[in-house]
Amino acid sequence: MTSLFDVRQIMEIIPHRYPFLLVDKILELVPGEYVKGLKNVTINEPFFQGHFPGEPIMPGVLVLEAMAQTAAVLAFETHPERERGEPIYFLGIDKVRFRKPVLPGDQIIFELTDYKQKRNIMKMKGTATIDGELAVEAELMAGWGK
Repeated sequence: MTSLFDVRQIMEIIPHRYPFLLVDKILELVPGEYVKGLKNVTINEPFFQGHFPGEPIMPGVLVLEAMAQTAAVLAFETHPERERGEPIYFLGIDKVRFRKPVLPGDQIIFELTDYKQKRNIMKMKGTATIDGELAVEAELMAGWGK
């Protein structure tokens, strides 16, 4: 897949860094509407040492964090007047469903749609899929920092 933004460009947009930068590419983006991102999950991820030894599964909260980081790229591209790297904080997560475990070797595709914003508060619907199969779905709410 070709990328709209690679990991270096993502780091110019959001403040996250290794080991907490959890999105590798932005594949598609329509400001104010939609973003599609990608994460390659490898056995070298630091969280696999403890979650769970002998049966590694990516923690669900980190899948949600990766989804939120993808959403943050959409927020910054929708509002180019905002300072790059400015924090965007989680305010709420609703209707979360974990449908399939995320394992080493998986490639997660994040899609966030239905972007809405009032003042400094943003809402989006998100999914994480693996090989076209739904792994996680959620509604995210976040706000600009400072």
